[in-house]
Amino acid sequence: MGDTRTSLLLHPVRLRILQAALGREVTTAQLAEWLEDVPTATLYRHVAALLDGQVLEVVQERLVRGSAERTLRVALPAASLEADEVTALSPAEHLDAVTAFLAGVLQAASDYLTSPGARPATDGYGYRQVAVWADEQELAELTASIRDLLHSGAARPPGPGRQRRVLTTVLVPDPVPTA
Repeated sequence: MGDTRTSLLLHPVRLRILQAALGREVTTAQLAEWLEDVPTATLYRHVAALLDGQVLEVVQERLVRGSAERTLRVALPAASLEADEVTALSPAEHLDAVTAFLAGVLQAASDYLTSPGARPATDGYGYRQVAVWADEQELAELTASIRDLLHSGAARPPGPGRQRRVLTTVLVPDPVPTA
C-alpha cells in the first residue's frame, strides 16, 4: 500500500476512526472516549492525517479552556477508494484491508451487544447474506441502485427518534467457476 491515499484510508486505526465518525459530527475527545484502547497521541496523529488528506473535515471550531476544539465529520465520498486505487492493490493488500475493516465491524458489534441499552430485536441489529446471480452490467445496475438508496438514507440528519445505525456491505465474488 505504497500509495499515500490508499494507505491513508486503509490503516487499521484510521479505519476505526472513520467507522466511529461515519454519519455524525464528532470531536477528537469523543473519538478518544469511544476508541479508548488507542493512545491519545496516536489518535490525534491519525485524526491530523485524515484532516490533511481531506477525509475528515472541520464543521465547527470553538474555544474550550483556551484550546480550539474542532467538530469533525467524514467527508464523503473522499472516504472511499476509487476504482483505479482498488485495482492497484495486491491480493495481500486487499486481505489486510478487509481484515482491518471487519475488525472494526466486529468491534462495533461487540460494543453494541455489551452495552447496557442493547435491544437487538427492536434496534434493527442483524447480519445476513444473500447470493446474487448477475453479469457485469446487472451487477453495476444493482450496486448503483443500492448506493442511491443508501445515500438517500445517509442524507437524513440526526433528529428526534432517530438512532445512528451503520449498514455494512461487503461484496465477495464466488471463487468457484460456474458452468
